[in-house]
Amino acid sequence: MLLVLDIGNTNIVWGVYNDRTLAAHWRIATDVKKTSDEYGILFANLLTAAEISVQRLTGAIISSVVPALTGTVEQMLEQYFHLRPLVVTSDTDTGLTIRYDNPKEIGSDRLVNAAAAYHKYRRDLIVVDFGTATTFCAITAEGQYLGGVIAPGLVISAEALFTRAAKLAKVELIRPKTTIGTDTASSIQSGLLFGYAGLVDTVVRRMEQELGRTAYVIGTGGLSSILASETTSIQKIEPLLTLEGLELLYLRAQGTFPSATQV
Repeated sequence: MLLVLDIGNTNIVWGVYNDRTLAAHWRIATDVKKTSDEYGILFANLLTAAEISVQRLTGAIISSVVPALTGTVEQMLEQYFHLRPLVVTSDTDTGLTIRYDNPKEIGSDRLVNAAAAYHKYRRDLIVVDFGTATTFCAITAEGQYLGGVIAPGLVISAEALFTRAAKLAKVELIRPKTTIGTDTASSIQSGLLFGYAGLVDTVVRRMEQELGRTAYVIGTGGLSSILASETTSIQKIEPLLTLEGLELLYLRAQGTFPSATQV
């Protein structure tokens, strides 16, 4: 069984694959103050609750955009599960040709998403990841990672609004009944949700203009279920794309990479 781990700025999303099938997965809060022991106990308890034996784990792979936590999680996996994880970097063989000026600047989660999407669809792609930041990645049908766009995430934008505007209170990030809000809460919800959907559609349209052709647009990340349906550009939601990519890159590193499927 393979343990896959995506360490993000807000959440750690991780799961366990058993014979190419995701047996279980979890989303926990990212906390750089937690020790390897605390994470070890948390992970072990969640595995036990899912009736997954630690002894069945044979490998692990990590994607991390939180350098301060990467070493802690590596130590935890070695100490509690006797696993030396593969850590995804810009040097990892993803099967893509990287056209970014400085590949070391690319977040490992973006590389993992791009690799997963390309090997799954094999066509011109734009991957939109709704996380702490919202990232857009452009991948060609020939497997070239061209680059992309980074924008503040929806939660960051909402928190900035509430912090800087004294009279505006936090609201639940849900779809309002109408675009024209009839109270302060629905007005904020409309501005955040529909305004952000407009941002996504505009960025995708501009990226396609520069590509000179349309692309298949995939949405992923924790907020994809809230935002993707409000856009006109996103054609497919792949909520677990990063975990799928981690499994694929691990198999690739082991020399057992599967054949790609196409839509």
